[in-house]
Amino acid sequence: MYLNSIILSFLTAFIIALVTSPAGISGAILLMPFQISVLGIRDPSANATNFLYNVIAIPSGVYRYWREGRFLWILSSFMILGYFFGIFSGAIIRTKFLIEFARFKLVVGIVLLFLGISVLRPLRRYAVAKAIVVEKMSIWKVKFRMDRIYEFEPIKVFTASLLIGIIGGIYGVGGGALISPILIGLFKLPPYAIAGANLFGTFISSVFGIFSYSLLGYNPKLDIGLSMGFGGLFGIYIGSRIQKYIPEKIIRIALGSLMIILALKYLF
Repeated sequence: MYLNSIILSFLTAFIIALVTSPAGISGAILLMPFQISVLGIRDPSANATNFLYNVIAIPSGVYRYWREGRFLWILSSFMILGYFFGIFSGAIIRTKFLIEFARFKLVVGIVLLFLGISVLRPLRRYAVAKAIVVEKMSIWKVKFRMDRIYEFEPIKVFTASLLIGIIGGIYGVGGGALISPILIGLFKLPPYAIAGANLFGTFISSVFGIFSYSLLGYNPKLDIGLSMGFGGLFGIYIGSRIQKYIPEKIIRIALGSLMIILALKYLF
């Protein structure tokens, strides 16, 4: 039975990461329902285990994006700064005010529903993936070129990341899945440009997450975390490698539909 759980955790994480990583999402957002409903882990150690998954799984994807010149480090830097202050606050809220499973399950359902609807919304049409060239960089504005010139304000990215970090700390994810729709929809940045930065920001924030939950007395379950982590490592590497060959519409519909189904399950 124990071995079956380890193998199932590895395979589930591999499949989820393979599907989600082309969108710049590690897959941890879907592994929380897996831990709750399949493995029966309902205390805050599940959150810490989710963060451990990210720490192990994400580096392979970041490496792929960096190697292909599609890693926007200045974007990830301001995301990380926001997450740093938000994650610990979220961990405190989870362990002090949402320790009762019924309340936490409601939060899971709401977050998944928001994300599913956001992902399903039609996006602008973007050109195929190209290497990123930064043309202007300051604390007030960053401009970079792919198929054309894009820009964003780092202070606004920091503010969004701070708020997302709080929610991510409560849920047990690094924040990449939650901030992705904001970067694409609100900041008008192309998915191919944010994926690498998003994954790296999630990696660093997950380190914060493990530290925060451990400090509050909830360590990750190492066996489950390692099996999911290595499954995700292979899934993210393959997913990030094939990202540029997958139509954005297919990624969006697959992810959004799955998240809404899970959300309805937890809400009703």
